[in-house]
Amino acid sequence: MLSGSCHCQRVKYEVTGPIQSAQHCHCHTCRKIHGTVFGSSAVVDGTVFRVTEGQDHLVEYESSPGKRRYFCSTCHSPIYALQADEPEIVVLRLGTLDDEPDQKPSRHIWLSDKPAWYEVKDALPQHETN
Repeated sequence: MLSGSCHCQRVKYEVTGPIQSAQHCHCHTCRKIHGTVFGSSAVVDGTVFRVTEGQDHLVEYESSPGKRRYFCSTCHSPIYALQADEPEIVVLRLGTLDDEPDQKPSRHIWLSDKPAWYEVKDALPQHETN
C-alpha cells in the first residue's frame, strides 16, 4: 500500500494496488499546474485509490474537455485527475506520494510542448505526444 497527501496534510489518500504506469508529462497544462518543467504522474485503477482524509478540502475544475483535476483547497497541491471517458482510471500526481513506489516513470510524453530551454538528459523514451 502507498499513502500520499497534499503539502498541508489536510488531504490524504491511499493506493492499495499497483501503479499501472508512470510518466513525465511536458504538456503546457501540466507545466502550468505543477509550476515546473514537467509533471510526473502515475495511472492507477480507481478501485485501489481512496481519499482517506480531507475530501471536503478537495476542489476540482475541468482543465480540458472531459478532464477534471483535483487540488487541495488550502495549499493547492494537485492530487489527481479523472478523465470522463475513462472513469475507472485515476491519474495520480507522483509528487504527493509519502511512500516510494516500486514503479518509476518509464517515459517522457508531450515533448512537442517542452520549453526550448530544457533538455531531457535521461535515457527514458521520449514521445512528441502521448
